[in-house]
Amino acid sequence: MEPEAKVALAQPETAENSAAPKTKSEDYFAGFDFPSLAVDMGVMLKNGVHFGHQKSHKNPKMNEYIFGTRNGINIIDLEKTVEKLEEAKKFIEKTVAEGHEILFVGTKKQAKNIVESAAKISGEPYVVDRWLGGTFTNFKNISGRTKYLREGEEKMKRGEYAKYTKFEQMKFAEELERLESRMGGIKNMMKLPGAIFATGVQEDMLAIQEARKRNIPIIALVDTNVDPSIIDYPIPANEDAVSSLRLMVAYVTKAVMDGKEKAVVLRNAALAEKAAAEKVQK
Repeated sequence: MEPEAKVALAQPETAENSAAPKTKSEDYFAGFDFPSLAVDMGVMLKNGVHFGHQKSHKNPKMNEYIFGTRNGINIIDLEKTVEKLEEAKKFIEKTVAEGHEILFVGTKKQAKNIVESAAKISGEPYVVDRWLGGTFTNFKNISGRTKYLREGEEKMKRGEYAKYTKFEQMKFAEELERLESRMGGIKNMMKLPGAIFATGVQEDMLAIQEARKRNIPIIALVDTNVDPSIIDYPIPANEDAVSSLRLMVAYVTKAVMDGKEKAVVLRNAALAEKAAAEKVQK
């Protein structure tokens, strides 16, 4: 799948996004013009979203999303991609507007930095390293560990470990660093998310399986070699090329941002209605 990996992300040119590409994960979407980002098949085409896997690796359940083949490669029907993406976006916006979080999951190598950057810029929890078994199915214990991590970091900031020996302080620091690397992306996730967004069905299968057990809706990019029937909101797309991943993750991120804007509008409307009702009662 070399050809599509060379395609650069196309989006409206602005002073911010015309700068040189960033390499650090936290800067992956720095300067990205989310307000101007619109679902566009032309942009998808330029970013290789339509490239699937080899015909011999096709999952029959993806037939409805495949336009045809070219040089032995399955070509994804971008009209179907747009259709399913719009469905997913509406669901994401509604879920976030209602006060729920979307857990971003991207454990495959080329998706990690993209997913982490998108989650941070949208203020959502994320998992980009090994999925911790029981994150959903044993959420009580996971919550206990994340609480310990949050409290430990606060104690470290306040200097409460200064009363211990240097060796003990080092051990505390090492333990917190280990916990941060394993669950730093979910340490502020106080309840089960309203949905998860996975960038790789095969690589993120453990997360998908746990979500299904807890009836958590699943949004995911589905390439031509996976089973889309296990996903509630499948989005047919090339999930291997960085350019495709970045574009599709950007669409999802914008949906989260739009949902948060709606949440603010709804909250302000509710407060105004409450204030008006109290005024009438007086």
